[in-house]
Amino acid sequence: MSADTLALPRGRGRSPRSLPRRRVWAGAAVALALGGVVVASLAVGTSEIPLGTVWHALTAYDPADPEHIAIVEKRLPRTVVGIIVGAALGLSGTLAQGVTRNPLADPGILGVNQGAALAVVAAITVFGATGPSSYLWFAIVGAAIAAAIVWVLSSRGRDGATPGKLALAGAAVSAALFSLVSAVLIVSREALDAMRFWQVGALAGRGLDVLVPVLPVLIVAAAVALASGRTLNLFALGDETAAALGLRVNRARLLLAIALVVLAAGATAVAGPIAFVGLIVPHAVRSIAGLDYRWILLFAAPTAAVLLVAADVVARIVARPGELQVGIVVAAVGAPFFIALVRRGRMAGL
Repeated sequence: MSADTLALPRGRGRSPRSLPRRRVWAGAAVALALGGVVVASLAVGTSEIPLGTVWHALTAYDPADPEHIAIVEKRLPRTVVGIIVGAALGLSGTLAQGVTRNPLADPGILGVNQGAALAVVAAITVFGATGPSSYLWFAIVGAAIAAAIVWVLSSRGRDGATPGKLALAGAAVSAALFSLVSAVLIVSREALDAMRFWQVGALAGRGLDVLVPVLPVLIVAAAVALASGRTLNLFALGDETAAALGLRVNRARLLLAIALVVLAAGATAVAGPIAFVGLIVPHAVRSIAGLDYRWILLFAAPTAAVLLVAADVVARIVARPGELQVGIVVAAVGAPFFIALVRRGRMAGL
């Protein structure tokens, strides 16, 4: 029986033959939505810029025109950062749920967010880091170390790093790291002032100078994630079945955990810990892509990019002339959306 057939909920009147057609329509809809939010991101801000001016700024840039400067030097890099960060969060969330077989998993389950946060606090208080570009690699290294600790703890024992042990070890390590971060912030006003905007997640002030250093590793990790569909499908059958079908379970889980950490840590380092994107996007995608992870991964990246860029556009509108942090908007939208998915019974079992 194919993964597509398994993906169809019983009693909903859907046929396996309808999956390819749904995927085509959904792909077209996601592509149009991504184009729409990109245009909105370039045109909407503290001041509205006509679409004609946006087009001219992109095709015939005039460095003496203030609106062209705002579009090309401010809004365009911010939009690119939003797309890349959103795609990375979507892929990392899908990997987290597939690797742990936990439908409530997100990148934070491996301690990624809190590991990055502790490293940023250390960068600020010990090394005097002053902005995202200066503590970028601290966040990545901190996230990787935290994930490695979770892996080592969960690997102890005869069964190795099982999904349940990964989730428990991740929760324990995250709680411990959160306590350390809170303790440092209580005694260090400098760290508190620098961390309070980073911790809620933001795209404001994030340009290509922050993205470019981490982009190569994000591309490699994204390629690994997109190629992992068959492996995640085998994980969904259980470790014993996957091993019987020839998969080296622990080696495959370690490789995908590394890709997960790189994607989540890179996104977190650039934009701060943005919640809910990696949690809700895989569930939303399963309603149109089925349970085949090859398709879930393919849809998750652009869908998450649409969500994050759209939230950033909303963040610029609702508090004019100022703006909210995008992490706040994503949380406000993501929490009720996820609750609605659960209540409608559309959250797929893994």
